[in-house]
Amino acid sequence: MLVLAIDTSTPAVTAGIVAVDEAGITPRAERVTVDPRAHGELITPHTIDAAKAAGITLRDLDAVVCGVGPGPFTGLRAGMATAAALAHALGIPAYPVCSLDAIAAGVVSGGEPFLVLTDARRREVYWAAYDADGVRTDGPNVQRPAELASTVRVAAGDGAVLYLGELGLQPIEPRFPSPSGLVAAARDVLLVGAAPAPLTPLYLRRPDAVEPSPRKRVTLQ
Repeated sequence: MLVLAIDTSTPAVTAGIVAVDEAGITPRAERVTVDPRAHGELITPHTIDAAKAAGITLRDLDAVVCGVGPGPFTGLRAGMATAAALAHALGIPAYPVCSLDAIAAGVVSGGEPFLVLTDARRREVYWAAYDADGVRTDGPNVQRPAELASTVRVAAGDGAVLYLGELGLQPIEPRFPSPSGLVAAARDVLLVGAAPAPLTPLYLRRPDAVEPSPRKRVTLQ
């Protein structure tokens, strides 16, 4: 099975082609650019370039896997809209994946529990906790680093690096979701051909933008 993996939940604009079967997961090609301002600009070119590098066309794909956050509003929408549009056009399923789970899938923990933290801006982090087998035990949550209370001392994700001083954690790789990690997080449902859940973004907090209030009536004397 050939899967397109997309994620724009972090500053990394990520697209890759991954082969998955009962024997395992094999990355075929990927394109990644770390630029928090380029999600909308680069995700489609990265997708096309990754397919070319893998020696396939988009019509050869069997499924799409998309990171649905948690992540900032604008960047997250770019990847999810691309995944939904491609899946619809190609007539293939699009599977949502928690982006923190995709990072966790790439962690080599050494048999210890760990955290995954990504930058939520506003001096906050998105985070989740995982056991030694990479199974999520808490989260996803959004919180100020200084308020995060945990006995776990190692963490993957760019949030662990950005707030190293406040968290006092030992950063470990990976910093961003990889195509292989995204597919690994969805592997079970991919292999059984389960119907995908809706592509619902994990924003975890309300947007800054609000609808304007109704105009006040002016009474003329």
